[in-house]
Amino acid sequence: MRLGRTTTVALAALVLPAACGSSDQTASERSTTTPPPPAALVAEARPIGRGARFQPPARGPVVGPCERQLGRRIGVHIEVFAANRVVLIPAGIGTRPPRSFSAGRISSARCYGELVTLDPTGLVLVRAGSHPVLAELFRSWGEPVSSRRLGSFQAPDGSKVAVFVDGSPWRGAPGGVPLARHSEIVLEVGPHVPPHRSYTFPPGT
Repeated sequence: MRLGRTTTVALAALVLPAACGSSDQTASERSTTTPPPPAALVAEARPIGRGARFQPPARGPVVGPCERQLGRRIGVHIEVFAANRVVLIPAGIGTRPPRSFSAGRISSARCYGELVTLDPTGLVLVRAGSHPVLAELFRSWGEPVSSRRLGSFQAPDGSKVAVFVDGSPWRGAPGGVPLARHSEIVLEVGPHVPPHRSYTFPPGT
C-alpha cells in the first residue's frame, strides 16, 4: 500500500526540523538533524481516500478450494489509486468466517481460498502451484476491473485504467495480469501516480 495520511504527516514532521532550524545552531546540532525524506518518496506519497468508495469491504466469492490451512503461499503486492488517493484492499479477501484478528491482521479463518489477504496492506498471498490473474482477485474482492473501470471509479473520457507491473506499463487488459511471485502491480484511474517498481515481501513468501 502506498503511503497514507499517517505517513504523510510523518513525512512533514521529518521535513520541518530541517526547514525551521535556528540559524545559530552549532555544527554538532546540525549534524544530528534528521534529513528530509527522499524527493521520490514524497512524490509517490498519497493519502488514503475517505468513504466506502475508497475502502470497499471484501464481499466476493472464494476463488478455488477453500482449505482449512493457509498452506504454502507466494506473495504479490497490489496498489490501487483513484482520484489521486489510495484505495484500500481489505483484509479478508478469499477467506470465510468466522475470522479472528490480532493487531488488525487475520490470525485465523474458517478456510482459505486460492488467493487471500490477511491485512489491508495490499499483500496478496497466492497458493503455491496456482496461477491466478488479477481479475480473480477483484472477483473475490467483489469489485469490477476493466480497461475503463476500477472498483467504483470510471476512467475519464479518452483515458483508460493504467496498469504497471514492476514499474513498467502493462499493455493488455488489466484483468489479465498474472499474480506472479513478488510482482509489484499498480492500478490507477485519474491523475498519474509514479508507480513503485518493487516491494519488500515477508520472508517465506
